[in-house]
Amino acid sequence: MILKIMGITGIPLIKKGDNLADLIIESLKDMGLEIQEDDILVIAETAVAKAEGYTINLQEIEPGLKAREIARQTSKEPELVEAIIQESNELIKIGPDFIISETKHGFVCANAGIDESNVEKGLATPIPKNPDISASLIRAKIQNKTGNDLVVIISDTQGRAFREGAVGVAIGISGMDPLWDRSGEKDLYNRELKTTTIAVADELSAAASVVMGQADEGIPVVLIRGFNYPEMLKNDSSNVKPLIRPKKYDVFRQ
Repeated sequence: MILKIMGITGIPLIKKGDNLADLIIESLKDMGLEIQEDDILVIAETAVAKAEGYTINLQEIEPGLKAREIARQTSKEPELVEAIIQESNELIKIGPDFIISETKHGFVCANAGIDESNVEKGLATPIPKNPDISASLIRAKIQNKTGNDLVVIISDTQGRAFREGAVGVAIGISGMDPLWDRSGEKDLYNRELKTTTIAVADELSAAASVVMGQADEGIPVVLIRGFNYPEMLKNDSSNVKPLIRPKKYDVFRQ
């Protein structure tokens, strides 16, 4: 397999109301490229949130008593803490400089996924309200314009339990199941795999994140080509819910 991971350059700073599908197609055209059958697009959640107008003006937030107390514990601004509370189902762990919470989507991550980078001063971008729907709408528009089937993944950068650093993970998907169950297949020694399930959407997001970068690279969309995902993974009604471990099976929160 030869896998190509290409950052789409030339996409301007995203603003509310921008048509991401059109911007992607036009930027690809300027690069001498076009969408091909079974391509995969990985789009940074900040770009999606900004296009959908889903931003938080921290200066307009009035923090409550709980937010002010947590702000003192974490050295975070009270307005940001209040925003984290409002975007969370549950605050799981509060440390000297971090807040781990479960977002309204069910993701467990730092700061409810709220991002203050790559957005104007005083603003922050939360995780889009429904990243699966966002991915589906972008995919449908691109397919209608190009006539080619593709996969769209909305990605975020998150940390992982027991490991330092952050990686790209999938928070929305359309066109492909996010998990690849390889149980029943054989290994190199002809032994049958019993419980091997691959978080393929997360793997693709992490690969794209290497190209996107986290600073001033200005690459909010990455094109992945050459990943010959099996036919059984194709799914027009896919979503990221299978990636979220049910709380009753999460032994670290019990």
